[in-house]
Amino acid sequence: MAAEYVTGTESEVGDASRLEARGVTVGYGSRIVIDHLDVAIPTGVVTTIIGPNGCGKSTLLRTLSRLLKPSKGTVVLDGEDIVKLKTRDVAKKLGLLPQGPVAPEGLTVADLVATGRHPHQSWVRQWSSDDAAVVARALAMTGVSDLAERPVDALSGGQRQRVWISMTLAQGTDLLLLDEPTTYLDLAHAVDVLDLVDDLHESGSTVVMVLHDLNLATRYSDNLVVMREGSVLAQGHPRDVITAELLHEAFGLRARVVDDPVADRPLIVPIGRNHARRE
Repeated sequence: MAAEYVTGTESEVGDASRLEARGVTVGYGSRIVIDHLDVAIPTGVVTTIIGPNGCGKSTLLRTLSRLLKPSKGTVVLDGEDIVKLKTRDVAKKLGLLPQGPVAPEGLTVADLVATGRHPHQSWVRQWSSDDAAVVARALAMTGVSDLAERPVDALSGGQRQRVWISMTLAQGTDLLLLDEPTTYLDLAHAVDVLDLVDDLHESGSTVVMVLHDLNLATRYSDNLVVMREGSVLAQGHPRDVITAELLHEAFGLRARVVDDPVADRPLIVPIGRNHARRE
């Protein structure tokens, strides 16, 4: 029998939600990945979706961003069915960083970040000094202003992630979805990118991201969504959600949960098979 886990209230993890999935079912062809899932993303905090490989984390993020259309249920953005909104209107409200984005060869940082202004352009509204100011601000916020004239493909992994986040900021939205923003980064660069996410949160952004590193997820999140087999197993603040029992049920992981010595968060200490014999 599955254990019962905490589900955080709005007062615990943030204000009322701008983005929700209501009874969504999503799949690829005949294979269902997410089945009748409900989740509300609290406003003004960092939410991280965690779970074992294949549980539907990225599928959920892609559904929340309208890249995937549910076969059942609804994704609601600011009170409206996201499927019924115009693509341009969604892009003005929500910025998405997908997994492993690739820029055209030779494209400069400034030009890539400037593409974030496309949702605001039309035949009656061309590029303006206001757009240039938004791009300059996005570059400054992510600490890449000095890279503006360099080709994106000449940057390090950590620098590229900052540039892509800068592009989403240039859209002018304070709702950001990041799909595995630390993938392929070493620990130092991963921490650097997540420090940036923390800065964005402090400046008022709502961030939803998918992470594989559980300790980074607990340290940088105010709200965790724990998934298993296409469903939400638990949701809430890391202090309320992360337990040895949940880790075993969600991941099949044997671990101890202790206090993080540098943050008011739980710290997960995995117990391998050989270490378990010594206990």
